[in-house]
Order: sequence, then structure tokens, then C-alpha cells
Amino acid sequence: MANIYSIAHVSLVVADAERSLAFYRDLLGLEVDPSRPDLGYPGAWLKVAEQEIHLLELPNPDPVTGRPSHGGRDRHVALHVRALAALKSKLSSANIPFTMSRSGRPALFCRDPDGNALEFIETNDGGPR
Repeated sequence: MANIYSIAHVSLVVADAERSLAFYRDLLGLEVDPSRPDLGYPGAWLKVAEQEIHLLELPNPDPVTGRPSHGGRDRHVALHVRALAALKSKLSSANIPFTMSRSGRPALFCRDPDGNALEFIETNDGGPR
């Protein structure tokens, strides 16, 4: 049996780190972790409880067009949220399209400015504070 118990971070390739920070930090409210190392190219480490999202401003080897319209049918990062309604309001106000989970559970999918798919799942446990 593997001794894996957690994901440390997820890396996402972005075309413009500042544009991505406007989405992840300013819109979604994730905090930048200034203690993380500078890797010699633009990017940022964003705190998600005990894990992080690492934005990498590098040439993207993946197509950003022709992806499924519903992010649940594409590779994606899934994040827990306390209040899905508040997130829906923020995304709508920022004119960011999203789709609800097709399973009927309280979850939505959207894409960041570079086409990376994100899933947000509402949980009742409230998560870490």
C-alpha cells in the first residue's frame, strides 16, 4: 500500500501570471505564499488550506481551444468551498461562465483565464478556517 496521504500542490501553466493572480487571488480570494522559492520564471504559489496551487508562467504545451465546454469532462482541479452561492455570484459578476455538476450534487465547473478547468464542491463540514 502506498504511503500517500495528501496532495502538496497542483501546478497550472498560465500565459500571464498577473492576469491569473487577478483571477485566483483577487476574484477567488486565495492568498499568495511569499515564502515559496523563486524558480526563475514568473508565477506564484497560492495557499489552499494545507495545499497550494502553483501558477507557472511558461509556454503551454496543451491546446487552450477545443476543450470540452463542461470542465467535468476535462482534466481539472477540484476544490472544496463553504458557500457555492457566494462563488456563483462572484463568477457571474465577473462574467466568468460556469456549469453546474451534471450529477446533481452541489458543485460547479469553470475555467481560469488560460482554460484550466476548476471544480468547486460545496461541503457541509466547513473545512479548515
